[in-house]
Amino acid sequence: MALLDQIQGPNDIKKIAPDELDDLAEEIRRFLVRKVSMTGGHLASNLGAVELTMALHLTLDLPQDKIVWDVGHQSYTHKILTGRKDGFDKLRQYGGISGFPKRSESDTDVFDSGHSSTSISAALGMARARDILGEKRTIVAVIGDGAMTGGLAYEGLNDASRLNSNLIIILNDNKMSISPNVGGMSSYLSEIRTSDGYIQLRDKIHDSLSDTVPGVVKGISRAKQSLKSLMVPGMYFEEMGITYLGPIDGHNIKSIVKSIEDAKRVNKTVLIHVCTKKGKGYLPAERKPSRFHGTPPFIVKTGMPAKAEKTETYTDVFSTEILKIAEADPSMVAITAAMEDGVGLHSFHVMHPKRFFDVGIAEQHAVTFAAGLAAGGLKPIFAVYSTFLQRAYDQIVEDVCLQQLPVVFAVDRAGLVGADGETHQGIFDLSYFSSVPGLTVMAPKNGQELRDMLRFAINLGRPAAIRYPRGAAYKGLEGHRAPIEEGKAEMLYDEGGILLLAVGSMVKTALKVREMLKEQGFACSIANARFVQPMDTDLLRKAAGEYSLIVTMEENVHSGGFGEHVAAWYAEQDLDAELLQIAIPDTFVTHGSPQELCRLTGIDADSIVSKIMKRTGK
Repeated sequence: MALLDQIQGPNDIKKIAPDELDDLAEEIRRFLVRKVSMTGGHLASNLGAVELTMALHLTLDLPQDKIVWDVGHQSYTHKILTGRKDGFDKLRQYGGISGFPKRSESDTDVFDSGHSSTSISAALGMARARDILGEKRTIVAVIGDGAMTGGLAYEGLNDASRLNSNLIIILNDNKMSISPNVGGMSSYLSEIRTSDGYIQLRDKIHDSLSDTVPGVVKGISRAKQSLKSLMVPGMYFEEMGITYLGPIDGHNIKSIVKSIEDAKRVNKTVLIHVCTKKGKGYLPAERKPSRFHGTPPFIVKTGMPAKAEKTETYTDVFSTEILKIAEADPSMVAITAAMEDGVGLHSFHVMHPKRFFDVGIAEQHAVTFAAGLAAGGLKPIFAVYSTFLQRAYDQIVEDVCLQQLPVVFAVDRAGLVGADGETHQGIFDLSYFSSVPGLTVMAPKNGQELRDMLRFAINLGRPAAIRYPRGAAYKGLEGHRAPIEEGKAEMLYDEGGILLLAVGSMVKTALKVREMLKEQGFACSIANARFVQPMDTDLLRKAAGEYSLIVTMEENVHSGGFGEHVAAWYAEQDLDAELLQIAIPDTFVTHGSPQELCRLTGIDADSIVSKIMKRTGK
């Protein structure tokens, strides 16, 4: 019987004999490689966190104790050890288990995550709630070294340093190798500083001397700090008032278990520094961890994608076009927030290393940094996923748009992105962008128009955002290439009747809708909106009198979106226009394929035609 088959629910791992734990780790790795090769998903981070997750489950009592996973894409082993192994056949598929922790999925998933740097703040909140309610439970935050580049992590650390009860933070460091400090003096110091005898002796001496000779206490304290500076690797954390343990081998279950047990005895915040190898146990992932961060289905033997990606994506279009622009304009610079490959900036980095900036997982800093570059006379373009740019709304408002600085936001993966689910759907950007005065907001109908919009935005001289979807760049309608004029839509087909006023990716859908309506005997026109802000008010005024129905189409939530702004404009102008707004309902959209999610949210061609038929009474 496989060891994995003995694990049917939380805490079952404790039934496994200690000498079989390493074998269980290997079974888990083989299971992950096999399953993710079929469904796609986050592989390298999960392979690196197997022993760490096992140690947590061996030392904690779930769901009584709580594990808060930062980002959450390394939680696959956690899901396996809590009885969800059978769900991996539909990992990240519609109706299947999520690739991230989900409170609605299991009571051992205590905090929904998907964005980085949140775990320390969330775990600290749980620890304070525990203390107020008089409960007895262990709270652990697991955060990676990448997430530690986010400012929110340091805000949480600063507050956690004042906690007078137990909180454990595990820093999963998968970039640096295991240093010589593993074992030897580091292990010795970690052990004596967390032993019951040491803690009691320290407190007694401190209390006694404080009452008699306080000067001696200060002297001892200074001597202790000097010793720590020499001997303790985590002096940064110690200076904040956080007890530091490590670094330790993150693939040695016994060592991690001991460190967690030691940390549980300390009535303050403890940080355990665990060093792991991303992709461990699967050679292709060890060699190219970034390639297997989020991977499509692949061939296990070779690590190559199961389906060759030959189609040019919108990200590819962006990547090649900004290289051309940069060659002609030495003032153009590019910024990423730890997503160099994902947003298509790798080639730019290679060709223009002094004009490329990776600021880490720090979107707020990236936006204000871009504002500073613009104020200094450069033309910055910040390439970022739509869902992650949400984190920097205040900086967009205050630091860029208020000052009308010429920053370009290249907003990748806008709209429904699919398998990563609620935390990653880029369905709010049109709403938050169009709430900001002075920000020009665009969406291209195809890859060719993305190229034109990039050139327009770089030379606009004011803040601009271009949002484009994940996946293959649409190549249709390339014969329609009217010059980009700010605030002007592009009329594609003008035959009267119903006007489909579509934004970006929805232009392709509008073509299908038009075909279906014409089969039903309807005259149908299509306008490519191009600009969400400023809108083409000349077209809107003309449309009110010429078309029987105006259908706005956008891959964005309804609230605050393009359709709502069109409706508001008509109301302000006191114009009578028959308007149908097609948008994603105001809800969080689960994981699944983009096609399934379009049907689910009612923005696919069939659903739109049905809504038009209902409105027209046909």
